[in-house]
Amino acid sequence: MNVKLKKLSKQIIVITGASSGIGLATARMATKRGARLVLAARSEGALHQLTDEITRAGGKAVYLVADVSKQENVRAIAQKAHEAFGGFDTWINNAGTGMYGKLEDVAIEDMRKLYETNVWGLIYGSLEAVKHLKRRGGALINVGSTVSERAIPLQGVYSSSKHAVKGFTDALRMELEHDGAPVSVSLVKPGAIDTPFPLNAKNYLKTLPQHVPPVYAAGVVAEAILYCAETPVRDVFAGGGGKGNALMGQYAPRLADKYMESMVISGTKSDKPPRPREQNGLDRPSENLSERGDYEGHVAKSSLYTKASLHPVATAALVAGAGLAVAAMLRPVLSDGARRRKINLGRQGDGYGTLRK
Repeated sequence: MNVKLKKLSKQIIVITGASSGIGLATARMATKRGARLVLAARSEGALHQLTDEITRAGGKAVYLVADVSKQENVRAIAQKAHEAFGGFDTWINNAGTGMYGKLEDVAIEDMRKLYETNVWGLIYGSLEAVKHLKRRGGALINVGSTVSERAIPLQGVYSSSKHAVKGFTDALRMELEHDGAPVSVSLVKPGAIDTPFPLNAKNYLKTLPQHVPPVYAAGVVAEAILYCAETPVRDVFAGGGGKGNALMGQYAPRLADKYMESMVISGTKSDKPPRPREQNGLDRPSENLSERGDYEGHVAKSSLYTKASLHPVATAALVAGAGLAVAAMLRPVLSDGARRRKINLGRQGDGYGTLRK
């Protein structure tokens, strides 16, 4: 079925994990483009502040304090959307949490808790969204990670949860497509993004964790998410660095292993002391309305790779146009060169003719 999606200015969008990082950046960007929002997260203070910010700027938004690891909370999000706006057109499963540490050191109960949010929370959200979207059409957008393509050390539990997210999303897409449901299912795979993720993650390391470059701004992911809300897209890497890691993992897995072992393990450990173990987003809400984290290196504000992958026709036209422009610039030189070669060939022909005689 050919799925048709509305323009953002006509949409009601549900965003989980809306109080910080990627979710916050997406909410602010969607508001500027005219969408009405249903915001969900555990941080009530941050949600209240964001909703007030949006309404004061002329936008429309409502919020609900919800823990996506609880299915009844996810159902309440959908109910809030129905009560406030009569439903929704796009559902973005963005809520998630991280964890740093060697797998042997991480407590099993913390592994289970991370899965409750990253995997079960996304499953609850997807099924609740599809139940509604199958009737009116729309988009389901799941925020995964590049580590679903290539796991990384010291984030093994998080990596495995995102592998589960990818598998679930791919299977759901095929089933809906087979049934002819008017639902677009997209998987957005961010790389390292400058958000509070390392600060909020449960940390078993002896230092504060940090991103390994390249690192991108949250706006890069928000742009990709909102593109998927208007245009059916199967999946997209938000940031070319993640695509590079995925390709290396696919075509040179041993080389990828060695790179991860030598660069990622050491690069993840900063020279800063860790935060107290109890200060983490796995066990409690952060209440910090912030898109950015504390990454001190270069943060890319855009990704040429992501833009090219989302706009292949325009990119091809741009490349072709550049080629034509270069050709036009070189045409006088080439024409002059061809003319000179023709003259020289003519002279050589006369010489050969003379020899033949």
